[in-house]
Amino acid sequence: MNPITHGLRVAKILLVVNRYRLDELLFDSTRVPTRLRLFRLMPWRWFGSDRHSSGERLRLALEELGPIFVKFGQILSTRRDLLPPDVADELARLQDRVPPFPGEQAIAIVEQAFSQPVGELFASFDATPLASASIAQVHQASLKTGEQVIVKVVRPTIERVIRRDLALMMVLARLLESLLADARRLRAVEVVADYQTTILDELDMVREAANANQIRRNFDGNDNLYIPEIHWDYTRINVLVMERVSGLPVDDIDALTAAGVDLEKLAARGVEIFFQQVFHDNFFHADMHPGNIMVEPNGRYVAVDFGIVGTLEEADKRYLAENFLAFFHRDYHAVAKAHLKAGWIPQETRLPQFESAIRAVCEPIFDKPLSEISFGFVLLRLFQVARRFDMQVQPQLVLLQKTLLNIEGLGRTLYPELDLWKTAKPFLERWMNEQVGWRGLLRTSKDQLPRLAETLPEVPFLLHEALQRLADMPTQLPDTSADDARNQRREKRLIGAIIGSALIISATLVYALSGFTPLSVTGMPRLPVVTLGLGLAGTLILVMSWPGRND
Repeated sequence: MNPITHGLRVAKILLVVNRYRLDELLFDSTRVPTRLRLFRLMPWRWFGSDRHSSGERLRLALEELGPIFVKFGQILSTRRDLLPPDVADELARLQDRVPPFPGEQAIAIVEQAFSQPVGELFASFDATPLASASIAQVHQASLKTGEQVIVKVVRPTIERVIRRDLALMMVLARLLESLLADARRLRAVEVVADYQTTILDELDMVREAANANQIRRNFDGNDNLYIPEIHWDYTRINVLVMERVSGLPVDDIDALTAAGVDLEKLAARGVEIFFQQVFHDNFFHADMHPGNIMVEPNGRYVAVDFGIVGTLEEADKRYLAENFLAFFHRDYHAVAKAHLKAGWIPQETRLPQFESAIRAVCEPIFDKPLSEISFGFVLLRLFQVARRFDMQVQPQLVLLQKTLLNIEGLGRTLYPELDLWKTAKPFLERWMNEQVGWRGLLRTSKDQLPRLAETLPEVPFLLHEALQRLADMPTQLPDTSADDARNQRREKRLIGAIIGSALIISATLVYALSGFTPLSVTGMPRLPVVTLGLGLAGTLILVMSWPGRND
């Protein structure tokens, strides 16, 4: 990077910090080391202080520093587990208003990406941007086939600007962590590193197109959500072409009401979409603010902008489902156990203390009707309590919290009386039922079918060998010692248990395979065959494992 450019940018940042007196946020705390309190004597502090609140000053400063800092503030606003509420509220007000770059530049970028004139690629291309954001801007166009599309073009030189500002942010974060305990508690370096990963991923239009295609496939045939079609032949790393869609702004209540949209159903449908993406598809749109969502007159949602998506591990999903269900049943012991089992708090944590802390924070919430309880607030409170017990909040859960807050705010804007618990509880209970018991076992068997099928041919040989060993075992002779006889009986029971287990595996495979091939035995239906196999296995294990009087 050019040292002069770097120096000018640093100077601009320092001027903005001074103008909005951001040093007061850092050096007025009683927890600041004594040597740093000398900053109070600096000349720029002799002329009074800014009358805005600390959160307002931070927001205004980020807006002046430009789109990269604005987007950082937007993401930082989701870390309500780390920030004071007033600061988080101010950062949430940040608007990504960015002037467009010239349409001629957009045309040049498209032509360079495809090595073709724009007139050969499209039947028409509107050089006037339809919308402009910090990373890219959107133009209307039509294909030679007549299809109406939008063309999303990444801003020229934006990657260089982003990397420059990210480097400065990281230097500042490390400096603050070395000086201030609060900065270490807020994990400033980790927050900047997470932001770096997120924003650099957003520069890749092929990645965004793949995200859109995945969600479109997940909701294929679903009337709740529509995802525009990607035109892969016209998509490159810095250019994305997708079907042009239209709809009513999701936060324009008057327009939705005039179109006859049922707002209560629309709000409930949004919650259902969220829980399907998280718990069923394990792939969720993590940037579902009103600017990225429209509504068709028939009440179907339309989503765009898939630069940020989230996924969860199976353990994360189970953790969330168990916590939500236990929380709304006021079973704080179950909430504490779920945290420990998921590994979010140290194993040496004393559960009674953790349970008591959760109860003290969450019980007052239940003075409100369930319809007024916020899922996002519940998750936030759980994170805040767990942090006191050294819980490290994972990035994927932060994305989930951000999305949940967006969905929840949207749902209550559409229908303030929306009972989120009533909408979500059946989905969560059904999902939990599918994870445990026989349903969970059979589902796991189907998931593991390819691996199990590889070992299936070996089962008959193993059974034959076990049966042969059982048949070859001599009966107890008169002069056999009691210990030898006891060992023989134990070995027989072990072999019987092995045979029974093999029958269980075989029966489970038969059931799993029944979803793919019409297996049967001598014309018997599949299910009785499975039941017979499981019954024989269970009987064999029971008989062979029953302890003798002399054992």
